Amino acid sequence: MARGNHRDRDHPAGPSQRALRVGELIRHAVADMLTRGEVHDPVLEGHLITVPEVRMSADLRLATVYIMPLGGRDKQEVLDALERNKRYLRGEIAHRVNLKFAPDLRFHLDERFDEAERIEKLLRTAAVKRDLSDKKDDE
Repeated sequence: MARGNHRDRDHPAGPSQRALRVGELIRHAVADMLTRGEVHDPVLEGHLITVPEVRMSADLRLATVYIMPLGGRDKQEVLDALERNKRYLRGEIAHRVNLKFAPDLRFHLDERFDEAERIEKLLRTAAVKRDLSDKKDDE
């Protein structure tokens, strides 16, 4: 068996340190371009867009950019505008982030906010409040 960086195929360890670092660099670059209005698209100019995360593939050739428009409005229009401007964004990332290859970009909505709201609503239900109050009475 060869020595070196051997990973168990059944239990992937998650993204490498380099993939995390490159993802963060790309996140900063995309967020900076959107904040400064460097992408000239009427839809993007009319929205404040949050870029909470960028996930990189293991070979660093694919960047999945998670976005969320402020207030969650016009999600599909913002995604479509980013898709239209994907080529420009990729070129700018190539100039700003020193990589051998400029990664291909994919844009997805960040569903974490919706999931957090769903969990918050569950925690505020009467059944959960009852269970929590019963637990305090037992102590």
